[in-house]
Amino acid sequence: MRTLNTILTAATAVTALGGAVLATATPASAAARDGICDSGEFCYYYNSDHAGSLSDFTGSLGDYGTEQPSCYDFKGAGAGKGLCIKNEAASAWNRSTKTVRVYYNSGYAGSYQDFAPGAKTNLNTTLKNQNASHEFRSSGGDLSDALYSGGGGTVTCHFDAYTTTPGRHEGIDIAKSVGADVRALVSGEVVYIAPGYNGGGGLSTLSVYNSSLNKTIIYLHSAPRSSLAVGQQISRGQVIADEAWRGVSSSSAAHTHVEMRIGRQTRAAKSVGDSVLDNPNPNSFWVSQGYNVR
Repeated sequence: MRTLNTILTAATAVTALGGAVLATATPASAAARDGICDSGEFCYYYNSDHAGSLSDFTGSLGDYGTEQPSCYDFKGAGAGKGLCIKNEAASAWNRSTKTVRVYYNSGYAGSYQDFAPGAKTNLNTTLKNQNASHEFRSSGGDLSDALYSGGGGTVTCHFDAYTTTPGRHEGIDIAKSVGADVRALVSGEVVYIAPGYNGGGGLSTLSVYNSSLNKTIIYLHSAPRSSLAVGQQISRGQVIADEAWRGVSSSSAAHTHVEMRIGRQTRAAKSVGDSVLDNPNPNSFWVSQGYNVR
């Protein structure tokens, strides 16, 4: 039954990600992993109550892999040594100074369990032998709070998470009250502005390209500040727009759609009514920029 659950869970994780490409480290870059749970590391154990072989980590990892020799495996002595850790861990010890979140799916997605610094406990019934990624939670805060001055944003739709709308959602929808200051999540050059207007047919767009990352961050539905101009450089945390409902049918559904696109882009990918994903799952990217995604 354990083997069957592992196979089914791995298939579920792949389906949920819609074929997205995940930015992950390679085992070769983790040469310091030695099967000993040292201070500063997060460690999985093959068995409950911290028994069996262990696997140690010093940072976040979005995909463990499923086959040798490329997967991340249990390295310590004891039962499970040499097995890939994906969907095989039963307990964990967080010896780092950050909260570590274990996820059901690859790409930091799905159900999760948090391990506070120093926590040494079993994985819960949802995550036991169903672990597919883990995240060292950043002190930079949640993406949903960082978008707005004063924090307090709420994710209303995750990447590729439409439930009642046809199509593949290509970004993350985050909401706060109309008029709230919207801040830039990364620095870069303004490459496109479309002011739009409130109502279902008035989509607004603000596109910011970061050349060092080769990524464009696109903000939809909020009202771009009139002081912005194409070619202008903006900094991370700068107020760039006001929360609005431009291209949204009612003010009660006001939100900002944040979309990460590869390369220099001007417009967001089509979502409503489009069955093809043009963007990869952005969660790994946001984690790399110091934001928690939840």
